[in-house]
Amino acid sequence: MSDDGDSDGVTHGDGNVTGEPNASDGGSTTGDDGVDREFVVVVIEPETPGNVGTIARAMKNFGLTDLKLVDPPEIDPDGEAYGFAGHAREDVLPNADTVTLDEIVENYHTVGTTAITGEDARRHVRFPFKTPAELRESLASVDTDTALVFGREGTGLNNEELAQLDELISIPANPEYPVMNLGQAATVTLYELRSLFLDEYQLPEVEHERADESEIERFYEQFGAFLGRAESRDHKRERSERLIRRLVGRAHPTSKEMTTLTGVFRRATDLLGHTDHSDRERVDDDERRVR
Repeated sequence: MSDDGDSDGVTHGDGNVTGEPNASDGGSTTGDDGVDREFVVVVIEPETPGNVGTIARAMKNFGLTDLKLVDPPEIDPDGEAYGFAGHAREDVLPNADTVTLDEIVENYHTVGTTAITGEDARRHVRFPFKTPAELRESLASVDTDTALVFGREGTGLNNEELAQLDELISIPANPEYPVMNLGQAATVTLYELRSLFLDEYQLPEVEHERADESEIERFYEQFGAFLGRAESRDHKRERSERLIRRLVGRAHPTSKEMTTLTGVFRRATDLLGHTDHSDRERVDDDERRVR
């Protein structure tokens, strides 16, 4: 991303929050009572076309298509915005609308993004606020068309703009440098909210299948046989068997994992059976003298 899109002025900004394969059509999703909801992304006075392209790409990644721009720079089809947009150059970016903030406020439930928040209700312009994850939970059961509003790279959303919006969100980040680049902030926010836009993901649904108890018990028996060869002290064997049972119990191993581990300890037990028992007894005596 260009230096202009990540300017030092961002430290004073508020538009940049510091903040499966099929997407719902056009960023619309169905609420709990079957009513369709629409989500749009609004960027106010973006300073660099590259950040517009980055946001368009993030929208495409997470199932949104409706991008609205307030006083944007010129978006050249052969320029930076389209270069940064990836496949979003085919739909999100060329279909972006130029609007005013007043139009957005009149037609949507608005969520403003800010890196700098108030600490309590005495500074109510920037308080209260939610994290993107908290916003996801609250909007999941609400049927309303929502606009996610991002501000300028250098100064973000000003107090007057924030005062017009319904809710605020901010991404939790390092307190020494909490302000993110505009494109990064939008990407993180849309990722956190993705379950509102996407019906499913590209990742396969994998169910973890725990090994049968009989397979796990066979492993315990083999581990016990191994300890019988490797450890002559009863209290040590008992503790080791208890610890391995707790470890395996927490791990919920698969059948393949249990079969492999049982085989490994069976082989180790056989190898110990061929060792010189006098050598092992001498090692035990040495350990006792050290203690």
